[in-house]
Amino acid sequence: MSKIVNSLSLCILLAAYGAGVPTAAAHHSTAMFDSSKNVVLTGTVVELRWTNPHVHVVLNGTTKAGEPPAEWLIETTSPTNLQRTGGWGRTALKPGDRVRAEFSPLREDGSRGGRLKTLTLIDTGQVLTTDYRGLEPAAE
Repeated sequence: MSKIVNSLSLCILLAAYGAGVPTAAAHHSTAMFDSSKNVVLTGTVVELRWTNPHVHVVLNGTTKAGEPPAEWLIETTSPTNLQRTGGWGRTALKPGDRVRAEFSPLREDGSRGGRLKTLTLIDTGQVLTTDYRGLEPAAE
């Protein structure tokens, strides 16, 4: 009887674990962004949302000459990963900072958003990147 209970408990545990895996893996997917495209936006910072699991930058700007400015929501990686790259922190960007952002746009739905690659502060020339992996030494 105890072998049946142990086997049943193990099956329930494995099923519960397996049910949560796709949800966790899907959360960290970047499939909603078109990484084959690069969009450049020039504008100003509206807000830096320094929260887990992803930091967001709200920008007001344009991607094409002559178009009216619009608000964009740009996603980055986690606060910890951004701090690894250097330069990033809760006060790295302030409302009104003039910036040039390069990002992969959302796929084909027309929403104004994307996944940040680099952000340049126009007044200082400081470049902030989201590529923390590029800063790590190569594995031997």
